[in-house]
Amino acid sequence: MSIAVVTDSTCDLPDEVVQSLGISVVPLYINIGDEGYLDGVEITRKEFYSRLPDYPVHPTTGTPGIETFTSTFEKLAQAGASQILSIHISKSLSATVDVARKAAEMFITVPVKVLDSLQLSMGTGFQVRRAAEMARAGAGMEEILADLADMARRSIVAARLSTLEFLRRSGRLSMIMTGLGSLLRLKPILTMIDGVPTSTRVRTIPRAEDRLVAKLEKRAPFEKFALVHTNAPGEAEEFRKRIEHLIPKGPVFSMDITPVIGAHIGPGAVGYAAVSARQG
Repeated sequence: MSIAVVTDSTCDLPDEVVQSLGISVVPLYINIGDEGYLDGVEITRKEFYSRLPDYPVHPTTGTPGIETFTSTFEKLAQAGASQILSIHISKSLSATVDVARKAAEMFITVPVKVLDSLQLSMGTGFQVRRAAEMARAGAGMEEILADLADMARRSIVAARLSTLEFLRRSGRLSMIMTGLGSLLRLKPILTMIDGVPTSTRVRTIPRAEDRLVAKLEKRAPFEKFALVHTNAPGEAEEFRKRIEHLIPKGPVFSMDITPVIGAHIGPGAVGYAAVSARQG
């Protein structure tokens, strides 16, 4: 029995992982003025972030259509998949998982299970990678789903932003709160746990990073860890050096966050996705 794994472009997995495990990635859309771009296909992340501060109209984002998912499912079925697992960014942040579910209901060639990862970026990516590895090893759907549910409970994604400005531009923050943030030059920290996004505001980047470290200390040790940033690899590397004692040994992914999320949080954000080690 062959289980194929589908995800969307917000998972931020490196291309080499996607290719080596045969994961199918459905791109979301970046809309810049009158032009629409497939995320990760028609516009590079570096290009997007370098131009983001100067766009005359702030970019918007969009979900794939039902037909995009059904087409992806059909290709996998034709290639020999007997079941499909489609894992996506949290419903609290995007309608993508709902579109995938509607497509799955319409698709009758093979069974399709759609899973809300309750996460974003590499928080989703870790689940997608684990599912593909388990499927390749011969695990069944229920075994994979149980493992991913456990992983989701142990996952956190957190990042400090360099400004509130792009949340204001995207309409994701009230004008009153943005005005306060600009006046006080606050540096927001965004956190995602169990599908619930929360925010904390502090006055400086060093204090914001102190908070990020404190969150790590409470959840250590970790079995999986990745740096995430928006076109800020140097700052991400400096942060990694600070937390070396808390994270797993060996190479660490440092991933530029998809523009679908970056359009809202802006360039210069730095944070991490982490999965606490199983206890006992």
